[in-house]
Amino acid sequence: MAAAPAAPAAVAAPGGAPRAALRHRLAERGVDRTLLLVLPGALAVVALFCYPFLYGLQLSFQPAKGGALGAYRQFFSDPFARKSVWATFSLAVPAAVVNVGVSVPISYRMRREFRGKRLLLALLVVPITLGTVLTAEGILEFYGPAGWFNRTLHLLGLTASPMKLTMNYTGVLLSLLISGFPFAFLLTHSHLSGIHPSLEKAAATLGAGWWQRFRHITFPLLLPGLMTTFCLSFVMAFAVFPSALMVGDPNGSTHVISIEAYQAALERFDYAQGCADAMIMTALMLAVLGAVTALRSRLYRGSTGGKG
Repeated sequence: MAAAPAAPAAVAAPGGAPRAALRHRLAERGVDRTLLLVLPGALAVVALFCYPFLYGLQLSFQPAKGGALGAYRQFFSDPFARKSVWATFSLAVPAAVVNVGVSVPISYRMRREFRGKRLLLALLVVPITLGTVLTAEGILEFYGPAGWFNRTLHLLGLTASPMKLTMNYTGVLLSLLISGFPFAFLLTHSHLSGIHPSLEKAAATLGAGWWQRFRHITFPLLLPGLMTTFCLSFVMAFAVFPSALMVGDPNGSTHVISIEAYQAALERFDYAQGCADAMIMTALMLAVLGAVTALRSRLYRGSTGGKG
């Protein structure tokens, strides 16, 4: 009796099995064709950030005189240019701290439902739509010597002469606070929304007051998010330029690094010096971000019990 013929084995196309196996192995690691959707964004980052940054970096080492580091030595040997470092930090750090600090109690209160919550949320984020230039124009109109604020003080008899709130440090700080607060508030609000209310309710059942709940539960869970918010707020404030020109004193107290780089590159046409100033600005910014990120890594990074 003849044996029944064996079932034919599945024959894969030449090279098909290895390709399929490789595709499956990559899929297990999260690598598939979906990642091609990242390609346009990656190309945009390379074209709009990486290439200009690298081009500026190499240009900063090609000054007309002084050798490869001549532009950097020129910056630190000029007392007026060195002061721009302090001017930038004196604006960026207070603006970031105040914006983050003020956003905490407001966001904490906004977690609860109350009448008019949506309207208040809309009002808090309106400055995002204004832009830096329009905000600076508004500050000049409202807080200027002939603005509504000084007129009101004069009509009430509170001041004999207008308060100088523009064309100085105060004007730039006001601009940074107005334009930066919505971002800090939205980020803080999102971090707070990720902390599940049941954690505080459990503490309340054990007799903890609102301050004890905030201090020992909410704030420790919120602190990593606040440090991230501080980093983003600091970056926005550190790169201040239009406000420092329009409502500040660009040749004095608000002569920040961005103005120093602008004047070097586009007024004196010393592109190497302008690029070097920009690289110094970037290095200082990254140093602060690195320090804050290192400190954040030591904080609690577990679950907050919520959706955030």
